[in-house]
Amino acid sequence: MLSTGLPQGAVPKLERPGPLRDRVYEALLELITTRALRPGQHLVESELAGHLGVSRQPVREALQRLNTEGWVDLRPAQGAFVHEPTEEEADQLLTVRTLLEAEAARLAAANAGTAGIAALEELCAEGERAVDADDVDAAVTVNARFHAKVMDLAGNSVLAGLAAQVDRRVRWYYTPVARRRGHRSWLEHRALIAAISARDERRATEIMREHTEHTRKTYHEREK
Repeated sequence: MLSTGLPQGAVPKLERPGPLRDRVYEALLELITTRALRPGQHLVESELAGHLGVSRQPVREALQRLNTEGWVDLRPAQGAFVHEPTEEEADQLLTVRTLLEAEAARLAAANAGTAGIAALEELCAEGERAVDADDVDAAVTVNARFHAKVMDLAGNSVLAGLAAQVDRRVRWYYTPVARRRGHRSWLEHRALIAAISARDERRATEIMREHTEHTRKTYHEREK
């Protein structure tokens, strides 16, 4: 077994066209975000290159970029390792996420139309099916799509841009607690949809704030 320890079928196909270094970067970032490459895991250039079917150079460039962005730690004489977030790092990011998402929920309640609410209902049903099937990866993916749709319905491009900057890290922190959040998370989504449908801005804000706070607290209470 290779030391990178990637699960069977976890390696994404590199999309074409586009600069190879960018495609390798996106592939590695996705593996880190989904925790196929786990925090603290040693990243061996030659093995990653073999998994991705590329030379070591674009892998090296991607690891340097990921290091700059805080996803990877480059240690002298030791190599590259997936960054292990501290509790403080997670708390700060998830607190910011609460602020952004609560405002998005308020704006969505003010602006969402019938089609937008129907889209939220469909995503919620899809997420509930993923939980029923104990498909954590699917639940995490649909959860991200649900929150992105709320942000889209808010209709504020500046807010959406700020949320996009933290979206991947939110997924990174949510993945290890997704099973524990389970159905409760989607019940909270249902309540949010009801508030948005009723155009109750105050209630939508309150529900989203409580929802994201539940995730933050669950992350800190997880098994290390």
